[in-house]
Amino acid sequence: MTKKIFKSIMIVASTVLIASLAIIMGCLYRYFSDIQEKQLEDELSLAVIAVEKDGRNYLKELQSNQYRLTWVAENGDVIYDTQSDGESMENHADREEIQEALQNKEGKSSRYSTTLLEKTIYCARRLDDGSVLRISVSSVTIWVLILGMIQPILIVVVVTLILSVVLASRISKHIMEPLNSLDLEKPLENDTYEELAPLLNRINKQHKQIDMQLSELRRKNDEFAQITYGMTEGLVLLNEKNVILNINPAALKLFHTDPSCKGKDFLTVERSREVSRAIQEAFSSGHSEIRMECEGKEYQLHINRIESNGAVMGAVLFTFDITEAAFAERNRREFTANVSHELKTPLQSIMGSAELMENGLVKPEDMTRFVGHIRTEAERLVILIDDIIRLSRLDEGCDMPFEIIDLYEIATDVVMRLTDLAAAKNIKITVTGEKLKIKSVRQLLAEILFNLCDNAIKYNKDGGRVEVSINRQGKSAVISVKDSGIGIPPEHQARIFERFYRVDKSRSKDSGGTGLGLSIVKHAVQYLNGKIDLQSSPGKGTEIKCYLLFDRHY
Repeated sequence: MTKKIFKSIMIVASTVLIASLAIIMGCLYRYFSDIQEKQLEDELSLAVIAVEKDGRNYLKELQSNQYRLTWVAENGDVIYDTQSDGESMENHADREEIQEALQNKEGKSSRYSTTLLEKTIYCARRLDDGSVLRISVSSVTIWVLILGMIQPILIVVVVTLILSVVLASRISKHIMEPLNSLDLEKPLENDTYEELAPLLNRINKQHKQIDMQLSELRRKNDEFAQITYGMTEGLVLLNEKNVILNINPAALKLFHTDPSCKGKDFLTVERSREVSRAIQEAFSSGHSEIRMECEGKEYQLHINRIESNGAVMGAVLFTFDITEAAFAERNRREFTANVSHELKTPLQSIMGSAELMENGLVKPEDMTRFVGHIRTEAERLVILIDDIIRLSRLDEGCDMPFEIIDLYEIATDVVMRLTDLAAAKNIKITVTGEKLKIKSVRQLLAEILFNLCDNAIKYNKDGGRVEVSINRQGKSAVISVKDSGIGIPPEHQARIFERFYRVDKSRSKDSGGTGLGLSIVKHAVQYLNGKIDLQSSPGKGTEIKCYLLFDRHY
């Protein structure tokens, strides 16, 4: 600021100095020029009287090195000139001052030399006989005047600039001294320029607002601390550089650390590569999940990216103790594996009864109905067993052979297998898309497509349609099955992939099935490292998309 004030003062001083010199030199030059022109007019008046009285004799006797007299005839011929031979001089009829004198009795003009360093002033007056007498004198231009006075001008400029520098430096420091001593913490207590009063009032208002905001922030921080302190779930706040901003007691206990970890990199608290990869995935994709075991307990970690105005501000990490849920899940998987074997005993009994009836031990009138009922139940039990076995294999993560498969070809084969079932319900099923080769498990892909299409047919409307499409989207192969059926209410959409879950139990029973189809689809897609997207509206239909990751296809 001091430099700016100093610079401004010097610019003003320099401008005033230059303007003053220009005005003074201009006024002096104009003053002396006017005096010289008046003297020239007086000399011409005297010369006119003398010429009209003595004519050429006066001019011959006149001797002057300063003034030049030229006597010009009415036609422009030079009659006599005090410094040259008049007869040898060119005609002067075109001279500005001569023409003006012939017309108005008097004429004036001035002409500069080629170097612009000398100016000649001319005054002319018409005589009684019609001729014109002209007098001229040479005069220096303003540039010559300036060159002649260059020494005193430079002295004045140097002295002025030195004084300006000294005064500008003192003035700028004097101006800035009150500003530099301002106490911005107490703006209204400063004794300074009146012009700064509005600014200081505004600063004071901003201080009050900042104090209020800090108080509110501390209050909210206290509330946040109290809320998170009592949480059984662990909570960790990270900034964009993976530094811990806040951590609650549950997370401190889980990661075996203390409050001093705030401000440190999270890697110093938890060195697990899986957790680090999950955090980086959350920063890049927005969300990630991971399970971890600690001291015999199992925890689910949810990591979500935090954004503000499109910029990544950090991440929040939640930890949930899912030990009981995981234990229940394992028990449920074991139950599924056990019940699949237990179901084979009643199946054999049903089949044995059917054989007895076929051997004639049942009344003839009941034979057809009873046999058909037993066989239907037996077939449903066999299907259920197969579904349970498949789910059990997927749960246990059994190794399955991967091979290069044409996904479109499998979709076409499944559609052909279900064409008769669809036609029986007056439903049109089609397959579209592109041939897409992926490295996957043929059996799982066939089951995914079959179960999705089978559901789309069973829960469709009379005269409806089922559209199967195979496409490539970015780095994923996409299987889409879309129907025009009854749709799924929003409150049921999150649970339809659970085992044995039915939206409408009475309708599902009528339409057949084991209730495991979509669960098989979910676990098969998870086994292939893919994901499922569900879009459904009651009365408008359902579309399920399965995305298989890029590293599984070509």
